[in-house]
Amino acid sequence: MAGALRRTVRRTNGARDPERSRAAILDAATAEFARHGLGGARVDRIAVRAAANKRMLYYYFGDKDALFRAVLEAAYAEIREAEQALKLLDVPPEEAIDALVRFTFRYYIEHPEFVTLLNSANLHRARHIKGSKRARALNSPLIALIGTILERGGREKLFRRGVDPVQLYITIAALGYFYLGNAHTLSAIFGRNLTAKRELERRAAHMVEVVLGYLRP
Repeated sequence: MAGALRRTVRRTNGARDPERSRAAILDAATAEFARHGLGGARVDRIAVRAAANKRMLYYYFGDKDALFRAVLEAAYAEIREAEQALKLLDVPPEEAIDALVRFTFRYYIEHPEFVTLLNSANLHRARHIKGSKRARALNSPLIALIGTILERGGREKLFRRGVDPVQLYITIAALGYFYLGNAHTLSAIFGRNLTAKRELERRAAHMVEVVLGYLRP
């Protein structure tokens, strides 16, 4: 009986350990790439942070480029999962767009590593995700969701017709991405602390006004 129990425990731990090791490596790689970019990141530091050896890292992910791709895919998966929790189809169209705009801006603020990872990916012309079927699969449902919201808003005569959901999302992302990516220089130029809580709240409200103002007939 005791022997059977030990074998069961070993099998259970064996099944969980690879998952924990992979997750630890992915977390460590996310921090490393976010801080140093793809070019400055070091596999040795990732292994140390993950309490793993380099052979294990290569076993699970392949080379550094493949690991960077996995980090990007995981980053997209996290933001898309958080968006799904908003349940945007359960609220009126204008409220849904308001929630999406505020969420996107807030997510960038609370997850600066997401922004820096995107910066690094763009420096390398997105070559790590161009061939990623997972990245496309993760992002396509969001565009379909925005399209549904826009269609509902059009039927209810709240929104103009013919808005491209891809262009709309790029605009929503850009309104926050540029602001946060240039907050330090903008603060210095205009003599205002644009990262102060009140300024961030004002920015979020402005973004909502801009987007809804464009969408209204």
